[in-house]
Amino acid sequence: MSILPFDHPFLSGLLGDEEIGSLFAAEADIGMMVLFERALAEFQAKAGVIPADAGMAIDRQLADFVADVDDLRAGTARDGVVVPSLVKQLRQAVGDPHASYVHFGATSQDVIDTSLALRLTTAAALLEQRLKQVIEVLAKIEARDGQIETMAHTRMQAAIPVPASRKIASWRNPLVRHRERLAEVVDGIRVLSFGGAAGTFEKLGEKGPVVSALLAKHFGLSQAIPPPHSERDGLTVFASWLSLVTGSLGKTGQDIALMAQNEIGEVKLATGGGSSAMPHKVNPVGAETLVSLARFNATLVAGMHQSLVHENERSGAAWTLEWMLLPQMVIATAASLRTAESLLGSVSFVARA
Repeated sequence: MSILPFDHPFLSGLLGDEEIGSLFAAEADIGMMVLFERALAEFQAKAGVIPADAGMAIDRQLADFVADVDDLRAGTARDGVVVPSLVKQLRQAVGDPHASYVHFGATSQDVIDTSLALRLTTAAALLEQRLKQVIEVLAKIEARDGQIETMAHTRMQAAIPVPASRKIASWRNPLVRHRERLAEVVDGIRVLSFGGAAGTFEKLGEKGPVVSALLAKHFGLSQAIPPPHSERDGLTVFASWLSLVTGSLGKTGQDIALMAQNEIGEVKLATGGGSSAMPHKVNPVGAETLVSLARFNATLVAGMHQSLVHENERSGAAWTLEWMLLPQMVIATAASLRTAESLLGSVSFVARA
C-alpha cells in the first residue's frame, strides 16, 4: 500500500496515471542513469580520456546490468543520493582492470539530473499530445453546441445570456496558449548535466567540453557549460507550466460542476459517479477531480520555487525537495489531462427552456 494517491491500490484509479508514472519508477530512473554511465565511458574513450578498451568493456558489461535495489536504498539513506552505491555496483559488474573508469570525471548530480532531463522530455511530449486532444474535444463541442444559449454568471450571479461558445472559449483558449509556450518551456529542461564535482571538468580539462558535446548530441539534449547544478529555473518554469495547465483545467471542471447542478441544468453529463446512499445521483466526479488536481499543483509549485534556493554550487536540501515535488506535479497534470478528455467527452450543453 502507498501513502501517495498516485500509485495507491484504489485511489490511483481516480488520480493516478500509469503511462506517466512509469517514467518515475525506480526501474526507469536506474535505466537512464546506467545509460548515462555507458555513454560517458563511450565518449570519453573516443575523446582519449580513458582507454578505448575500457570504454568498450564498460558498455558491454553494463548492457544487462541489474541493480541491487535494497543496497541502493541503504546507500541513499547513508549518502543522501543513490549514485555512490550505484557506481559501486557498476564497478563490481565491470570488474578489473576497467572498473576505475566507470563514472570517471562525473558527479552524482550529473547522473541524476541527466536521467531526470531525459524522462521529463518524454513526459512533456506525452503531455503535449494529451493537451492537443483536449483542445480538439473542445473544438468539437463548440461546433456541436456553440450556438446554444447559456446564462453568463459574474460573481456567482446571473448576468446576461451568452452562446455556449463563450463558455467554451474560456476553457479552450488558455490551453492553446499553454501548448504554444511548451516548446520554450521544454528547452529549459532538455539540458545535459555534466561537469564533475563543481561543474568545472576538473578531471577532464580541455577535453571536458568535447565529451559534454558528444553526450548532449547522443541524448538529444542541449549542452550547458557550466552545467545547471544549482540553476534550477528551467525545472521551476516547467513546474509553473504544469500548474498553469491543471489550473486552467480546474476552471473548466469548476464551471461544469456548477452548470450540471440539477437546478441549473445547463450541461448534461452522459456519465458520472454514483452514490452509496442516493442511487438517483450522477455526481460530477471528473469535474471535481480537475478542481482537486488544480489546487494540488498550485500548492506544490510554491515548493518548487523554494527549491530554487541552492547554497553555493549544490544544495542537498533544495535538491531533495525537488525530488519530492516535481514527479507528483507531472503525474497530477497527466491525470488532469486524461480526466478532462474523458469528462468533456460526456458533456453536452442543454438548450434553455
